[in-house]
Parts: sequence; structure tokens; C-alpha cells
Amino acid sequence: MTEPKVARVDQFKLRETVYAELRDAFTRGAFAPGETVSLRSLADQLGTSMTPVREAVRRLVAEGALIDTPSRTLEVPPFEQGRMRELKSARLALECLLLDEALPHVDAAAIATLEAAIAAPRPADGGPDLRQNHDFHFALYRLSGSEVILPLVEALWLQYGAFLNLVVRERQAWEIPEHKHHREIITALRKADRAAARQALIDDIERSFQLLLPRTA
Repeated sequence: MTEPKVARVDQFKLRETVYAELRDAFTRGAFAPGETVSLRSLADQLGTSMTPVREAVRRLVAEGALIDTPSRTLEVPPFEQGRMRELKSARLALECLLLDEALPHVDAAAIATLEAAIAAPRPADGGPDLRQNHDFHFALYRLSGSEVILPLVEALWLQYGAFLNLVVRERQAWEIPEHKHHREIITALRKADRAAARQALIDDIERSFQLLLPRTA
């Protein structure tokens, strides 16, 4: 019997890779509120068949990143102030909890990881680097070792990603020192100053919401 010359493709890994790529894109604000999403376009961009994309999209609909409309059109949830306020409240509550859980695990290596996450210069266009922002926050939150709260925060960032797409269009977002509050967090962590770290995190979360909801309490 002739041995196969190539290894069989692991379909589970393909499905998970497609899902991870799409989830990352939505979390980083690649899609704007109200934007229509085509399965064919996503498949073409990813270089895959429709099947793994369709499965990934079903998961993203369940997680709130997409809406499957009555007309069967896939759409990013539209901009709604009430929804933004809820996301803000949830992020402030849960991310502060993760910070509290992370504090006992902060050491020199953790500080170095956080510093490395924001070390690269801004992109060539001078705008905010959303990947750096994501990497910094989740490097911090993973220190918590949380198995319950961390996935909830990941889901919140997935839903908030479309609003980030709007934030980076605001000129003020390009003018604010990008890592001001991140550096404040690092300084507070070095001193084991829980109150200062918590306040810097709150200021950082509040900042992006204020660009779109300046009168939000």
C-alpha cells in the first residue's frame, strides 16, 4: 500500500484558526458598527472555504460580535449609547477585579512583559496601536489566573471592538499620549500600590468611552 505523501489537514485546527483570526479582527476594531459582513469576502481574505468561516461566524453571532438579521444579512451591531454605557460599566467592574487578582502575581518578569507590550513606536500613520493596547491589558489580566472572569472580559472586548473602530477615527485619540495610563499602571505595580493601579486602569478605560460619550457618567 502506498504511503500518503502529505499529512492530512486537521480540520479542527483549521476551524479554530479561522475563528481565532476573525475574533482577533473584531476585538481590534477592524469592523465598524453597522457594517455589513460577507461570508464570501471573509473566506477570500482568509484563503479558506466557506465552511470554517460559516462556523466561526455562528460563534461570533452567539458572542454578540455580529447580528444575523431577519434578511439573513450579517451585520456588526450598530452604535447605541445605551449599549456602550453597559459595556463601560461591565468593563470597569470586571477589569478592576482582574487587576486585584493579578496584583499578588506581579514580579519583575511580569513588569518586563508589560513594558515590552508597549515598547514599540506608534504605527507609521501616527495613530493608536490597538494591538499593543490589547496585548498590554491581557498580559496584565492573565496574571490573575482567572478561569471565570477573564473569559467574560474577553467577550466584552469582542463586543467593544466595533466601537474602537470609531474611537481611532477621532482626532483626539491621535493626540492623547497613547500609553500614559499604561505607564501609570506599571509604576503603581512596581510600588504594589493597589489604589494607584486601580485608578490608572479606570482612567484608561474611561478615556476611550469619553471620546464617543463625553457626557457619560
